[in-house]
Amino acid sequence: MITLKSPREIREMAKSGAILAGMHVGLREIIKPGISSWEIEKFALKYFKDQGAIPEQIGFEGYKYATCVSINDEICHGFPRKGLILKDGDLIKVDTVVNYHGAMSDSCWSYVVGKSTSEIDKLMNVTKKALYLGIDQAQVGNRIGDIGAAIQHYTEDINGYGDVRDFIGHGIGPTMHESPNVPHYGEVGKGLRLRPGMTITIEPMINIGTWKAEMDDPNGWTARTMDGSLSCQFEHTIAITTDGPKILTSQDLEFDKKYLLD
Repeated sequence: MITLKSPREIREMAKSGAILAGMHVGLREIIKPGISSWEIEKFALKYFKDQGAIPEQIGFEGYKYATCVSINDEICHGFPRKGLILKDGDLIKVDTVVNYHGAMSDSCWSYVVGKSTSEIDKLMNVTKKALYLGIDQAQVGNRIGDIGAAIQHYTEDINGYGDVRDFIGHGIGPTMHESPNVPHYGEVGKGLRLRPGMTITIEPMINIGTWKAEMDDPNGWTARTMDGSLSCQFEHTIAITTDGPKILTSQDLEFDKKYLLD
């Protein structure tokens, strides 16, 4: 079911999104060579508790953690691990969902540990730009396919990367995952028409190699690139409004100025 949010509900989701964004900003100082990926989980848990927010992923279909921490060829749903020590050049994706007094927000961000490479820098830049190209298509009257087509054209046709098909964006609020589905591939003019009050995630997962994923990890959750290539993801929660798409999980108020609620 698709739920249309009132301006008040969208403002409450923005409060939730600000907490989530603050956690991501804090991770910039936490993620460094020599720490375990479990330290990311510990930081997120404490941050959300201090803000009076609930990490909504815990208990979702049996998932045990506040965060997904996916590394290098892991596309998504990686577990935070005490024995996994981060090293220079690791590409980390941290995904989480926050519930703040019933208002939901969802965001994933990518980080490079220590020294980066030109290959990683390009992948991160292309993936982040793809996210914003998708957001720019999230206009009242456009269709879901317009979002996916913009992302797919930029990542695959222009840059030769793999645009993951197996995991997609979705509606959000008052529960974590709602209709509509928001693929990051598609055709212009196809799919559900976007209406004011819809709140969705746009979360492209982009691989250096093939778009195909392997989902045979013994933990039953983690997906990896089929060819072992690096994968990157950026995700925002946005609201569809008559004044354009509004980012509810912004980490940079200046960069996102034109996408913010008044």
